[in-house]
Amino acid sequence: MHIVVCIKQVPDSAQIRVHPVTNTIMRQGVPAIINPFDVFAIEEALRLKDRFGGRVTVLTMGPPQAEDALRKAIAYGADDVILLTDRAFAGADTLATSFALAQTIRKIGEEHPVDLVFTGKQTIDGDTAQVGPGVARRLGLQLLTYVSAIDTLDLAERSITVRRRSEGGVQVIRTRLPALITMLEGSNQIRFAGMDDMFRSARFEVPKWNKERAGIEDVSKIGLKGSPTVVSKIFTPKPRAVKAQMIGADLDADGTANAILDILSSQHPRLAQELGLITP
Repeated sequence: MHIVVCIKQVPDSAQIRVHPVTNTIMRQGVPAIINPFDVFAIEEALRLKDRFGGRVTVLTMGPPQAEDALRKAIAYGADDVILLTDRAFAGADTLATSFALAQTIRKIGEEHPVDLVFTGKQTIDGDTAQVGPGVARRLGLQLLTYVSAIDTLDLAERSITVRRRSEGGVQVIRTRLPALITMLEGSNQIRFAGMDDMFRSARFEVPKWNKERAGIEDVSKIGLKGSPTVVSKIFTPKPRAVKAQMIGADLDADGTANAILDILSSQHPRLAQELGLITP
């Protein structure tokens, strides 16, 4: 069994700042981390490898410094990694990114056929959740999103059963392989890196693939040329000028209800009318 995990190196959102004049993200001095949602995908792939054997390949597209994220994946226990890096990929949106990743996975599969592809549910810097489904669509894979657990995997029958979270509760879905799975946060807990894997990570030569190595011939589908999305502006929300209003803690239930009703009636009369608390 061969599992490919797509990850992304992102700026630590806790330390991101927006330039007050240009309204662009200031990445200088901001540490980069593996996208937190992708960590759950790595762990789930490694758990399947522990149970059924096979190999896990971790793939990312990004600048040369994204090598750090791949080394961490090796430390966790991944067998192989690939860094897809080329100036032609710069400025890619989700459409161009999914195309480049899909082409690379297709190229990987020529040597080692791919049974499963894992991604996180989304990235913290884009929050679109579009790349995973985009890769699945381009490769013709069965798509399973927001998966919280894998119940069964039958390699003989080439089938997998998962639980996915939906608005109405939890769905149990069974489909055939190959498939792409986007893992939900909290579905597992990443393991500690072993000492042997940490030493291996330090020595590992990270393969760097350019567009030619990935088998990408049509450059109009990658980078800025293949990205129809235009970000017109990035800004930080302005803090609210209205402060919270305190209601006396010594009020009983009836007094609290009346106080809330007074506030709604005076400050939000339309909402109070829609709720039937007051008459027009």
